[in-house]
Amino acid sequence: MARYIAFDWGKVRTGIAVSDSSGIIASPHSTVATKNLNKTVDLLVSEETCAGLVVGVPGLILGKSTDSNKGINKFINYLSSKYPSLPIHMVDEGDTSSEAMDAMISSGMKKSQRRQKGSLDRVAAALILQRFLQ
Repeated sequence: MARYIAFDWGKVRTGIAVSDSSGIIASPHSTVATKNLNKTVDLLVSEETCAGLVVGVPGLILGKSTDSNKGINKFINYLSSKYPSLPIHMVDEGDTSSEAMDAMISSGMKKSQRRQKGSLDRVAAALILQRFLQ
């Protein structure tokens, strides 16, 4: 079995989530500066067998484009060329940020922790991955 790795791409930072090796449970992994993302992806893919990559794309279901779509498409093109043997799945990321905030509040996460840059991004990445796994 192998895990999936998911990304909630952002211009400044990107949230990353991983699944368990059986591909059932998504967990937040980390948040990295987007300028360092390619290096981080290389490390994650080499650490453990990877079943595929999942990228959150805004407006995918409705066919709408946002200002971040250009960067996301560039990232997807990088993944396709760097890892031609890995399937890349795109998942609509609609409402994941608000769902992530709700999840952090309901889990009892302190307000000071929720305010930390990156907390929301990695939880949103886990929600994107969980959508894919379901």
